[in-house]
Amino acid sequence: MSLRLTAAATSLILALPAAAESTSTLQDQQSVAVTIYNENLALVKDQRKIGIAGGHGTLAFRDVSAQIRPETALLRSLSSPGKLAVIEQNFDFDLLTPQKLLDKYVGKTVTVVRTNPSTGADSSESAQVLATNNGVVMKIGDRIETGMPGRITYPDVPANLRERPTLVMTLNNSGAAQQEVELSYLTGGLGWKADYVAELNAGDDKLDISAWVTLTNTSGAAYQNARLQLVAGDVNRVQDEIAPPHVMAKMAMAALAPAQRMAEESLLEYHLYTLDRPTTIAENQTKQVALLSATGIPARKELLLRGLDYYYQSSYGDLGQKLKAGVFIEFDNKESAQLGMPLPKGIIRVYKKDAAGSAQFVGEDRIDHTPKNEKVRLKLGESFDVTADKKQTDFKKLPDPAKGSALYESAYEIVLKNARKEAVVITVQEPIPADWKILKESQPHTKAASNTAVWKVNIPAEGQTTLAYSVQVKY
Repeated sequence: MSLRLTAAATSLILALPAAAESTSTLQDQQSVAVTIYNENLALVKDQRKIGIAGGHGTLAFRDVSAQIRPETALLRSLSSPGKLAVIEQNFDFDLLTPQKLLDKYVGKTVTVVRTNPSTGADSSESAQVLATNNGVVMKIGDRIETGMPGRITYPDVPANLRERPTLVMTLNNSGAAQQEVELSYLTGGLGWKADYVAELNAGDDKLDISAWVTLTNTSGAAYQNARLQLVAGDVNRVQDEIAPPHVMAKMAMAALAPAQRMAEESLLEYHLYTLDRPTTIAENQTKQVALLSATGIPARKELLLRGLDYYYQSSYGDLGQKLKAGVFIEFDNKESAQLGMPLPKGIIRVYKKDAAGSAQFVGEDRIDHTPKNEKVRLKLGESFDVTADKKQTDFKKLPDPAKGSALYESAYEIVLKNARKEAVVITVQEPIPADWKILKESQPHTKAASNTAVWKVNIPAEGQTTLAYSVQVKY
């Protein structure tokens, strides 16, 4: 039955005479709200006051995003709910340019205006546009001309050629002639990411951190005084079978002064951040908005020498000279540590002041979405002054204790060197495979995981410490 009703409604639409087109522009806009997701996706809610005649009519809703997903567009009346129905809609994205206008007139008649260079007088002739491929071909009178023979004037602009991206809707209005409506739609061309700036103190045990949201708008539309919300999280999206071509655009930089942290709340399994003031997101613009700021966050620095598991079942001898220790900074995302807010994924760039008081860049790392009360761990680089020489000092394969098993014993020596003027502590982390046990060691280890042995080794200032151990591994 629903199919018959739909067919009947379609027949009625086709039988109706073409109605005059009403146009809505940004001048009609009452408010706009933009919710931006991490991966080139945004939800736009555009509220306008429009005028449209009763009954059957056409509305050209201008200044929508050029990357709108038309199938997601939804128009509803706020002032007369249920009185305004959308019967059909078309997205006109073929934008008005001199070349497009000429293309639309292939097979039609235009007027060619020529100016006499001596007298300055204009003369005009009718011309038929024959082709516009790799140039213009026209029939003027009984001759064919190529190129642009003069200025071209047109009687009008074709209806489907718009100067701005426009959503054209066929409406049935049983309400007032003036209504407040809201058009909501999903669009590409809007994205955001979080960028963090952190500064370490002199003792490497405290951090000051600020976070910025970087917004990028290449959607082909501007959003004036928009209510801005950001969604952090991995939202599932159905992928097109054939991906659309990527559209590149130039971006201008506009930074805002630091402000209060954005309000945050849970949204399903994601987090929603709301800016406490309207902001304008201009077309082809990159904008930065303050997300959060915190000072005096307790931090922990770690020098880490991480080994590999391949040398526990064969004889290798030398395993490396001047191996560098990785430099890590760790802090807790807790209220007690001056934070305690879900952190969107992004890059944290770390600085530290030199002896003259100038902040110097010391490394960066990328973090994933980090919930409240979780640990944040950053790798800043590798130590210049703390190195290691590592070798295998013994290896033997023991008789198989059981069919299908293999038993190995091996010994290692790691000479840890410190060129700094103060003592340091280095973490030595060895991933030991299979079933293992330490037979001898110069310093006690801890078993951090089923396949990981960890030593905390003190190295004196401008000195060295040797870590020696032997291990039995059963496969």
